[in-house]
Amino acid sequence: MKKETEEKLAGSLTAETTELVPFLPYLLQDLWELGSNPRDMIRLIKEHIPLSVDTKILDLACGKGAVSVNIAESLRVNVYGVDLLPEFIEYAIQKAEEFNVGPLCHFRIGDANEAATEENDYDCVIFGAAGNILGDPQETLNRLKKTIKPGGYIIIDEAYLPDGSSNDNVKYKKYDHLTHDQWMRLFKDSDLALLEEVNVTEDYDYDFDSDNKAIALRADELIAKHPEKRAMFEGYINSQLNECEDLENNIAGVTWMLKKL
Repeated sequence: MKKETEEKLAGSLTAETTELVPFLPYLLQDLWELGSNPRDMIRLIKEHIPLSVDTKILDLACGKGAVSVNIAESLRVNVYGVDLLPEFIEYAIQKAEEFNVGPLCHFRIGDANEAATEENDYDCVIFGAAGNILGDPQETLNRLKKTIKPGGYIIIDEAYLPDGSSNDNVKYKKYDHLTHDQWMRLFKDSDLALLEEVNVTEDYDYDFDSDNKAIALRADELIAKHPEKRAMFEGYINSQLNECEDLENNIAGVTWMLKKL
């Protein structure tokens, strides 16, 4: 794995150091959804995209496949998921079989950066809570656009600075957040029409406390096995807590449905 790729992967999963990357599958083994809300994605696709048996959806940095599997089950469309961690892809394949959508879900191990260059002609691309692994916001939008057909769709799960807030207030500082107005200008400059905005922090039913407790228990198990790495595992727990606090107080989580003009 390239150093730059490993650093971006670590950052997207709230890890402060790349040394933690090999331990992430263990730490996150009790979680299936890793950030994005599949129910929001399903509704947005159903309401905005004309679906058929030929519809193809690309899920970049798909994690353990929660979004892909749920979309395939609910909408009966083909979903192609790419993620860098083999353990995540193995889990996604297992869940697809469990939900009886194995033939509709096409998962592979791969770098989202390479996939964004190689993949094209999709009806929709999903980029869910994956941070800056494709570059800065402008570069990310440009690269996502290249994977879809003319008139295709982008669903991006992100966060922005609310009015009166600044990046100085944000506790998890892997990258600077844009304001809502800055995002709107980026969409316009990128020839992307905003079809719908879902403020996920208000209605999201995700149980952050339960997830954080599960991760903390796994961290304790790893500390028992690797006491010399205690500071790294405890640092990861702190990063998780900081990210949750940011979503509650310092940044606004959002899912945008965009159309390529």
